Amino acid sequence: MRVGSFLLAAQFPGQGQGEALHRAVRSAEVAEEAGLDSVWLAEHHFVPYGTCPSAVTLAALLLGRTRRIRVGTAVSVLPTAHPVALGEQAALLHVTSGGRFSLGVGRGGPWVDLEVFGAGLEAYETGFPESLDLLVRWLREPSVAGTGDRFRFREVPVVPRPSEALTAPGGSWGSPLSGPGPEAHGADGDAAGPEVVVACTSPASVRLAAERGLPMLLGMHVGDEEKAEMVALWRRCARAAGRPSGEILGAAHVSAGVCQIADRHTDAAETLLKAMPGWLKQGLDAHVTVDGRARGMRDPLAYTELLCGLHPVGTPRLCADRLAATSERTGISRFALLVEGSGDLAATEENVRRLGAEVLPRLR
Repeated sequence: MRVGSFLLAAQFPGQGQGEALHRAVRSAEVAEEAGLDSVWLAEHHFVPYGTCPSAVTLAALLLGRTRRIRVGTAVSVLPTAHPVALGEQAALLHVTSGGRFSLGVGRGGPWVDLEVFGAGLEAYETGFPESLDLLVRWLREPSVAGTGDRFRFREVPVVPRPSEALTAPGGSWGSPLSGPGPEAHGADGDAAGPEVVVACTSPASVRLAAERGLPMLLGMHVGDEEKAEMVALWRRCARAAGRPSGEILGAAHVSAGVCQIADRHTDAAETLLKAMPGWLKQGLDAHVTVDGRARGMRDPLAYTELLCGLHPVGTPRLCADRLAATSERTGISRFALLVEGSGDLAATEENVRRLGAEVLPRLR
C-alpha cells in the first residue's frame, strides 16, 4: 500500500493566497521527510477553493526540492490545455526527475475557465477523448500528427522523448536533480514515459480510462462501495477492449480522501468541522459556470461530516484500519489524502508527520 498527500493549496477564510501556496509547498517537503510515497497537486482557476492554477508548474518546483517522493497532478485540467504542450511538460519532468512524475488529468467542469482560455464548452462536453488520446500518443510515440476534429497539424517529432534513457552523459539525473525512488519504475510508470491517471466520476469516464488501460483517480466524495463498483466496471471494460490481463490486474488506481489524525476521534473530527465548512463555502461559491447553467451546491457542514465518516479521520489506529479496509474492499492500493483540512500550517505539518510516523507503520 502506498500513501500520499493531496494538496489543493486551499485558501481558508482570512488567509492570503501566498499563505495557502506556502502551506502546500511546505507540506510537500514534510511529506518526503515523513516517508510518504507521493504528493498529488490539484489545479483550479479563479477560485479560493485552490490557489494553484498550474499543477504541473508546482510539480516542477517540488520535484526540484525533493529527492525521493513521487509528485503527481490531481489533476491537470485537459480541456483548457493543449495536449501537446502538456505532454511536453510531462515528458520534461519525467526525464529530468528520474521518473518521479505522474500526470493526472481530468475533464474539469463547465466553468468560466473554458471562456478565459478560449477552449469553449465543446472542449468540456465532447472534446476530452480526443485530447486524452493525443496526450497519450505524445507520451508514447517518437513523432505525432494531429488528425482529430479539434487538433489538426502535420507530423512533428516528440522532444524530449520520454523513452530516452534517464542517465545523462557523465552521470545520472539523480545527482543532483533527483534520485528515482523504488517506485520510479513499474506500476507508476517506467522509462517509456510517465504514467497517466484519469480522474473518473461517471461510468463514461471509467470506460474511457479502461479502454486505454489508464488507471483511475477516484474522488473523495464517494465511499468504498461505489469505488469498488467503479473498479469492477473498469476491469470489465478493459477486458472487453482487449487489454492484457497483467495490465488489468496490475492497474494502480488512486483513491482520494481526507486524513486528520488526533489522539481522540472527536478531536480530529472537530478540527475539520471547525475549519473546512468555511473554506468549502467560500471556495465552491466562487465557481462560475461558462453558460449560466444552474448548479447544485453541497451543504459545506454536511459534506465535511460525510468526509469525516468516509475517510481516515481519528486516532492513528482508526486511520490505519480505515485505509486497510478501503484497500481490501476496493482493491485500490494507492491513496491521495487531503492533509490540510485544518487550514493551519503548523497543524498540517504535524498531521503529515503523524501520518508517516504513526499510521504508515501499521499498514506495512
